[in-house]
Amino acid sequence: MKFVLGSLLFLCHANLTIADILPTTTVIPAVVTVGELAVGQVPSEIQLSGKTGGLVEGNGPWSSTSMRGKVSVLFYVAPAHKDLNQHVSTALKEANFAEEKFQSYAVVNMAASSWPNFMIESKLTASQKEFPRTKYVKDKEKVLVSQWKLQDDSNNVVAFDKNGVTLFLVKGKVEPEQVGQLLELVRSHL
Repeated sequence: MKFVLGSLLFLCHANLTIADILPTTTVIPAVVTVGELAVGQVPSEIQLSGKTGGLVEGNGPWSSTSMRGKVSVLFYVAPAHKDLNQHVSTALKEANFAEEKFQSYAVVNMAASSWPNFMIESKLTASQKEFPRTKYVKDKEKVLVSQWKLQDDSNNVVAFDKNGVTLFLVKGKVEPEQVGQLLELVRSHL
């Protein structure tokens, strides 16, 4: 009783409240899953298989949740704009992030092209062989445009952390200073 009374007198004398001396707690915000991509949030799951697309290698299904577990950079590309963000791809390649911690994806918006699908798929198969560290994915029905609101008929760059939280998003051309930001985000989340 003396300790409690003495402590209360100390608080009053020092003009403090109990809240001033109690340890503060850190509030961790809940991760919210949203449809449209937004930095700081986990987007809704996307699945591509069969008539909607899927993996180039093996023609199997692809789910956006498969990106979890590693830091990932996803390029969502219309064939006519495949070179728009080549400088980003080159910078990532030169950074040489460890394969066990980093993965890149090239999701091709096949519906944004007038080329026949068999021609695009042939080019994708060749690219998959040339760049085996990147997973190539076909989006035959603009699923990422409609669900994640990525820019159609363009080149989008998105980075995710290991838990699927969006870290970086540029719809269209990535500026040189943004490349540095992207590399730093990837490095800091590995």
